[in-house]
Amino acid sequence: MALTPKQRQYLKSLAHSLKPVVLVGGNGVTEAVVREAIASIDHHELIKIKFNLQDKEERLACIDRLLSELEAEKVQLIGHTLVMYRPARKPRIQLPK
Repeated sequence: MALTPKQRQYLKSLAHSLKPVVLVGGNGVTEAVVREAIASIDHHELIKIKFNLQDKEERLACIDRLLSELEAEKVQLIGHTLVMYRPARKPRIQLPK
């Protein structure tokens, strides 16, 4: 599912007030991080994840791994914070066309 620019902008506006619900530490993306991210995105559809990794290449690799494992779309990446979206079976967020 590819997001249109209008949908991405809408999701950014919704994510503005959100706090990170998952923190990725020095160990990178562990099974516990994946489980927590899955539980969070299943419940909220739109989440923020904070990465406490200084190496940019490692951070980008972790982001790619999380996006593929969660089958989610990247909405925005600002510094060390990623916003991702995955619609639920019964979506609560109505995206613009």
